[in-house]
Amino acid sequence: MLVWLRNWLFDKNILKSAAFNFPVICVGNLAVGGTGKTPMVEYLIRLLKEDYVVATISRGYKRKTKGFGIANKNTTALEIGDEPMQFHQKFPDVSVAVGEERLVAIPHLLQERPNTQVIILDDAFQHRSVKAGLNILLTEYKDLYTRDFILPGGDLRDVRSSAKRAQIVIVTKCNPDLSVNERDAIVDELNLQPAQSAYFSSILYGRTYHLFSKELITLSNYTDVLLICGIANPKPLKDFLTSQVHSYDMLRYPDHHIFDSDDLLDIKKQFEKIKSEKKIIITTEKDGVRLQKFEQELATYPIYVLPIEPVFLFDKAPEFSRQVTGFITSFNK
Repeated sequence: MLVWLRNWLFDKNILKSAAFNFPVICVGNLAVGGTGKTPMVEYLIRLLKEDYVVATISRGYKRKTKGFGIANKNTTALEIGDEPMQFHQKFPDVSVAVGEERLVAIPHLLQERPNTQVIILDDAFQHRSVKAGLNILLTEYKDLYTRDFILPGGDLRDVRSSAKRAQIVIVTKCNPDLSVNERDAIVDELNLQPAQSAYFSSILYGRTYHLFSKELITLSNYTDVLLICGIANPKPLKDFLTSQVHSYDMLRYPDHHIFDSDDLLDIKKQFEKIKSEKKIIITTEKDGVRLQKFEQELATYPIYVLPIEPVFLFDKAPEFSRQVTGFITSFNK
């Protein structure tokens, strides 16, 4: 009732939403975690950074600082959070900012980076104080928001009807061989508005690289894996490892977990228990960012990162690109 009331107050303009005469793209979801927001933000960065000066704004979940900040060469994950740090390391030419209040963070960012041409808001769909020009809403294939319930009965943190505020809805983590019939059935179930667009994406796993040296390896050359995982939904990753290696053990941590010295000891002990000579440690990019502080302690361990990115199904990537870039260029007309 409180969530519904809050949305009603914004819809009736009793609570105010601020719009900017500037391209602001919001990537978000209705559920708590696990829909693939971080890979989608990275997809947008790769799509746009060659033609536009791109910046991102995140809350900086579990960071040890408060207020607005922009990443620099000395920034750590503890200062800005794991996901912004991941953006900063992968795209050093992109301005990566954090701020709990997006309404305050956007003017701050434009003041400090006046050449910025487009801002991507990470996980801000529910923050209605800012009215983004383009809202991209993600929903997971195996847990569509139409089949979910609001907390605590389900995973939704917003009411289903809020989906109508999105211009684009992407069903993420689909089977790569999703049929046209199933796609059409899901589109019918989502019951989108005429102006809304639906896309479907699956996960593409990239080349496995060493956490520190960045050396590339072929995962299938190894038989046993210790998976270090602190993400909301590790099932797709576990399924992938099952198809690639003989066996794996997993140390599971909460989403956005900040690793400490006790965790480091557990990782070392668990790895030593694996008897195979062809064994490695695998972690996600987000977890890797939080493990980098143990570079000295893990220097002799074969610890590798398995990156992911979304792939659009049904040859819809060009259409998605045109819709996003068309939104940006509309501000220059």
